[in-house]
Amino acid sequence: MEMKVDNLSVARGGVPVLEGVNFTLGAGQVMILRGPNGSGKTTLLRTLAGLQPPLAGRVSADPEQITYGAHADGLKATLTVAENLRFWASVHGIDSISAAVADFNLQGLTHRPAGNLSAGQKRRLGLARLLVTGRPIWLLDEPTVSLDVASVGLFADAVRAHVAGGGAALIATHIDLGLQADTFDIGPFRADGVRGRSGQNRDGYADFDEAFT
Repeated sequence: MEMKVDNLSVARGGVPVLEGVNFTLGAGQVMILRGPNGSGKTTLLRTLAGLQPPLAGRVSADPEQITYGAHADGLKATLTVAENLRFWASVHGIDSISAAVADFNLQGLTHRPAGNLSAGQKRRLGLARLLVTGRPIWLLDEPTVSLDVASVGLFADAVRAHVAGGGAALIATHIDLGLQADTFDIGPFRADGVRGRSGQNRDGYADFDEAFT
């Protein structure tokens, strides 16, 4: 299990934002993606996940091994917590949701509609879906938004368990998760047209409902 990125160039809205990106993400590895707001982290993750084509270069990885978690939670508001998880588990051929419920402290919420959850609870549910995909490569964009300190700890524990089992995670985040991780700074790969920008533009895609794939 490996994702290899060779000389990758990506664009946002037709404008190149990153050029010549090279790295390898292997089994048992956590890599933290760094860069200021608007620098291209989301664009890179979307490209790696196969949601948009690169301008140039190559991503070598089996798409069936990849799952992507974006800014939005992407929940079905009328379905309960358990129903949301069972839906995603069925999509990926997973039989049980019990580990996902336990690892993200959702035991007391399983019968509650997702639309009635707090922002932090919704985020925990969104992250719990990672555990019912069975996919080894996690691509995560600011996964700890809306989480309190205890819930950040739950997420970090889930990542540790995932990589200990041979998985891998590439995480765009500005906070210290306390993980043993490599850091990949996209600054040196910014295209000439965006070098030196202060990052005032949001690096996101609010118009897309693709919080989880």
